[in-house]
Amino acid sequence: MPQIKSQIKRVKITAIENDRNAAKRSRVKNIVKKYNAVIDAKDAAAAETLLREAVGVIESAYLDGIYKRNTASRKISALSKKLSALKKNAEA
Repeated sequence: MPQIKSQIKRVKITAIENDRNAAKRSRVKNIVKKYNAVIDAKDAAAAETLLREAVGVIESAYLDGIYKRNTASRKISALSKKLSALKKNAEA
């Protein structure tokens, strides 16, 4: 444990920020799981609305510095690709 007052404060602040970042990462994971469940159920209409919500959550996490740009883009792209495949299979 640090002895210096400023370092004691930094430890507390780091713990708070760590918890906040973990919650934001968890929110992204939960929305992606929900989206994947809808995709597995083959419900394209619900998937479209969840996609918009998921993209917003992922972009928010990117803007907060939780994810890097390429990571956020990769996650969004994977979700979009699943919806496109679902729509394509529904037409066929």
